[in-house]
Amino acid sequence: MKLRPALPALLDAPPRVASPLDPGFRPLSLGLLRYREALAAAGGGEPLRVGVERENGLVSVFETRLLPPGCDDAATRIWAERLVKFLLWSRGGWKIVWQGPKALGESLRVLYSAEGGRAFDARVMSRIYRKPFAFVLAGERESPSEKEASSVLGGHWDGCRVGFDLGASDFKVAAVVDGNPVYSEEIPWQPGTQPDPAFHYGRIQDGLKAAAARLPRVDAIGGSAAGVYIDNQVRIASLFRGVAEDVFEERVRPMFLEMRREWGVPLEVINDGEVTALVGTLTLGRTPMLGVAMGSSQAAGYVNGAGRIPGWLDELAFVPVDANPAAPPDEWSGDVGVGALYFSQQAVNKLAPAAGFAFAADVPLPERLKEIQRRAEDGHPGARAVFETIGIYLGYAIPYYALFYDFGDLLVLGRVLSGAGGEAIVAKAGEVLRTEFPDLAERVAVHLLEEKSRRVGQAVAAASLPRIPTRGEGRAR
Repeated sequence: MKLRPALPALLDAPPRVASPLDPGFRPLSLGLLRYREALAAAGGGEPLRVGVERENGLVSVFETRLLPPGCDDAATRIWAERLVKFLLWSRGGWKIVWQGPKALGESLRVLYSAEGGRAFDARVMSRIYRKPFAFVLAGERESPSEKEASSVLGGHWDGCRVGFDLGASDFKVAAVVDGNPVYSEEIPWQPGTQPDPAFHYGRIQDGLKAAAARLPRVDAIGGSAAGVYIDNQVRIASLFRGVAEDVFEERVRPMFLEMRREWGVPLEVINDGEVTALVGTLTLGRTPMLGVAMGSSQAAGYVNGAGRIPGWLDELAFVPVDANPAAPPDEWSGDVGVGALYFSQQAVNKLAPAAGFAFAADVPLPERLKEIQRRAEDGHPGARAVFETIGIYLGYAIPYYALFYDFGDLLVLGRVLSGAGGEAIVAKAGEVLRTEFPDLAERVAVHLLEEKSRRVGQAVAAASLPRIPTRGEGRAR
């Protein structure tokens, strides 16, 4: 029997709403609740201020307190490292500015170095923001200063538009006329193993042309895609993992700029999580909104109370939600307990054996998901338990997300939410909130749209991203 590695007692908080499919799950939200109770008992602890700098000198700042030295230092180290990790992937940035306990900051600076345990995170952030990654220890008189910006997201429905949503197992396209969808289609593909960018470019263009054929003309194109996109350029995405880095820089990074030139119309592409949040605001008419998409991986996006996006990274697939050090590692980052293995097809596959499902090695994850979803529709208890467990994960993640995002509504979308499984996920998340976090349950509503919108809603919403220039403003070049 393999023993679970030791976890500080302060963070080893078993959930009251437990799942037999994952008995080792230790929600970070519960561990942090215990940690904050210990802080109160200790009289407040030491101040910590962490800044994260991204493009154009924009800086997000988070303030909290840590237990005094000698008071469960192991729990403090884990919480501080998970905090930095959350800020890095939720806000995005090439530089961390640490203003807090110096020895702890020094250990984290080593951890996030090129040779440290979080080298993946540092390397990816450097690639996204095209600057060397830095972890800076601020002096006592220095303090990271916050500088944020925001922009309006989508909501343009005039004219004839094409929308697309690129996932790792399929992509969706839609044709929209003055806000009314007239065509939508799901197109299977497997982009992650393809080394030639011509494959990606050609398949996407074929999908756009199929949607354009249903329109009298194309006035604008909007896209949603898994990965990180800044100024319509691909910075990093699992869709293109098969492409060599030098080829990626030359042909993948400017791919959508080339498509815009070829079509000669406004074309905008953003992260699929941001489009999920946009779907929520457009459909429900409410803000602030956190959107979570559960597909081949996890994507997220945020619209603030003013109906604007702050331009954060929102890559919650790499954000930790489980404190269990024995949790399975993410294949890309190597870290454990991160969202990709809790809110995606990967989560379904992870839980399948405990639910009594066995698949041949050559069966792809989308087919495994479909089979378990089909069995859930038939009332199979193990299949339903898979989705209930994901709902438990979500219910315990929401209070953790709420520490970093101010939201009253959360919309979940994506292939994993289809059918009875999606309803089980939302129901179980609600049960967790009512049981463990009753105050939060009164303030946060979890939403699930009608069936078709769960699958293709992002493509339709993405069509509204570009603004069509008025006469005299000119067209896209």
